[in-house]
Order: sequence, then C-alpha cells, then structure tokens
Amino acid sequence: MARITPIHWRKLLKIFQAEACILVGQTGDHLELKKAGAKRRIVIPKYRDIPVFIIENNLKTAGISRKRYFELQQKV
Repeated sequence: MARITPIHWRKLLKIFQAEACILVGQTGDHLELKKAGAKRRIVIPKYRDIPVFIIENNLKTAGISRKRYFELQQKV
C-alpha cells in the first residue's frame, strides 16, 4: 500500500471538501471543518507541508479510510 506523505494545506483542504466536509471557521492559521457524523471538528493548519501524523489524525476523525484518501488525492 502507498505511504501517506506530507502535502500542502490547500490540497488537503480540497480532499476533505470532496468528502463532504464543510469549512466552518478559521482561528489564526488553522482552518476548522465539520462533517456530519464526526465527533469533533477537523483542524487543518496552514503549513506548506502538513506532517503525516496530522493527516492521519484528521482522516481518523473524519472517518475516511486510507484507500479513500488516495482515491480523493488522485481526483484533486
């Protein structure tokens, strides 16, 4: 299986928006997204390269599988 690598925050935002996440606000340089059924908000920092552990934590919060993440990454 492919490895998750650091990506730019704009690309990660597009991936989550493609999975029905809605941008609800911004606090400083952190974007906050909401998804129906998620227990808490998904937070994306505006970093050039978002570390892998942040991507994995956000995928877990949003309930997105690794396979689905790679599918969305190809589309965006």
